[in-house]
Amino acid sequence: MDIHAAPSKRDKVETAILQAATRLFAECGFEGTTIAAVAQAAGISKQNLLYYFPTKPSLYQRVLDDVLDDWLARMAHLADSAGEPGEVLRAYVRAKLRFSREQPWASRVYAMEVIGGAKFYGEQIRARVVPLLRRDIAVFERWMADGRIARVNATHLLFALWAMTQSYADFAAQMALVLGRPELTGADFEDAEQLVGELVVRAVTSVA
Repeated sequence: MDIHAAPSKRDKVETAILQAATRLFAECGFEGTTIAAVAQAAGISKQNLLYYFPTKPSLYQRVLDDVLDDWLARMAHLADSAGEPGEVLRAYVRAKLRFSREQPWASRVYAMEVIGGAKFYGEQIRARVVPLLRRDIAVFERWMADGRIARVNATHLLFALWAMTQSYADFAAQMALVLGRPELTGADFEDAEQLVGELVVRAVTSVA
């Protein structure tokens, strides 16, 4: 199979549907989004969309699955417990901010689901996110046991790290208003990476 082959028509239509759905679910939530609105945004008929995704819940599930797949793939950095803690943490911050910059609608649709109590996706979060969170906490515990970092509450440090980085997607509109420009720029994300990375590293290590 040619891995460089051009996407098929089906792939293109599915991609258009998912992109439109991600934005609408992020803006309007599950209840406020209709199949008709997604079809219109994707440039196809409602009947055609239903051929790909027979129900709104199936479409919402797929959107959240794709969001979580992308997010978790980028978050693998803390698995490297043998690395230098400061560099590993900076890489983690960089990956989280890159996701916020490159996939803001994906971040927001996930945030909307969680803010709403994770009614539709709670089991998947419990099954997929929680084990990885515990793995990352175990990395901190090993670093602390080896005397490589200071004693910290690793769980709450990760919560704070998520909040600091994901806010650059979820609250980007507010940040842009404060900064007096239409949207956040690449320079804003670079500044955030430097500051958040330094804050996190200083909290747990002597690395500046």
